[in-house]
Amino acid sequence: MEIVRTVSLILASISFVVVIGGATYEHLAVVPVWSAAVPASLTMFQGEDALAPARFWIPIHPVTLVLQIAALLLNWRTERRKFIVITIVGYAAVLAITTVWFVPELMAITQSAYSPSIDPKLTQRAEDWETYSLIRLAFLIILAINLIFGLSKQADTFSRLDPI
Repeated sequence: MEIVRTVSLILASISFVVVIGGATYEHLAVVPVWSAAVPASLTMFQGEDALAPARFWIPIHPVTLVLQIAALLLNWRTERRKFIVITIVGYAAVLAITTVWFVPELMAITQSAYSPSIDPKLTQRAEDWETYSLIRLAFLIILAINLIFGLSKQADTFSRLDPI
């Protein structure tokens, strides 16, 4: 059973790191392009060949949550539990904030009508979004370190006498 517990936590960790990889890629390669001169720089999100990041983000989050919950259930009576719980709670909070503010704000900015001129207010909103998103990414990295650190803990269950 210890191997199943460990594999479940490894898979949850890999999936979580994939989320961070996607966010890091976007911050290094995509965000600087679209946020540079809004709305003129938004053409990458418009038209027939538009970038569609939702194709990655929509499936990866449920998969990651399911893997984390499975790892939690399998590791419930181990020292790893608190690390997994902290990660799930933090990730759920990030997803809630993302749903409530990040996605609507991103959609509002990136779906602005094309214009060859730069809108200073819209560009400032894009810069603010990027700053807050980098803070969100840093928080996710901290959560990932926490989750991976949980792998260093014993996979065997607590004895019946140990407090839970």
